[in-house]
Amino acid sequence: MSKKTRIVLAIDIGGSHVKIMSSAGGQERKAVSGPKMDAAAMASAVEELARGMDYDVIAMGYPGPVIHNKILSEPHNLAQGWVGFDFAKRFGKPVRIINDALMQAIGSYEGGRMLFLGLGTGLGAAMIVDNVAQPMELAHLPYRKGHSFEDYLGEANLEKRGQEAPTPEKVEPI
Repeated sequence: MSKKTRIVLAIDIGGSHVKIMSSAGGQERKAVSGPKMDAAAMASAVEELARGMDYDVIAMGYPGPVIHNKILSEPHNLAQGWVGFDFAKRFGKPVRIINDALMQAIGSYEGGRMLFLGLGTGLGAAMIVDNVAQPMELAHLPYRKGHSFEDYLGEANLEKRGQEAPTPEKVEPI
């Protein structure tokens, strides 16, 4: 008896966009997010984006701390209403939630040791050492003059200073 390969719908929740992609292939699809998007609005956007897609389970990257599939705090760049939201009930599918930077790190990991820094609307960080992955909440640690690392490296500050945020096409992993 053969095991059926499950199709995963990957969701990346960001402060500027929500992006989805299927493990079955196809193009990334995205919707605008932002400070007014709460969990219910994100779920509605994903349902619209995923219309016509077939998937069995959901892997969701959340921009904040997650432990044992539970969101621990509200996001900094989105609306309130994420902690305690029942995503599995809303989508009617099993949902696995992890930190968004960790999700991206796992997706690009090729073995050994890796420190992942995700520069976007905010700052995400994760470390993987010999297949052991750990999210790192560095963004909101104090840096200098009462500001956090994200205050200096986030998209809003880079735009204010006239600098463009790095993209995967511009930054090679080392």
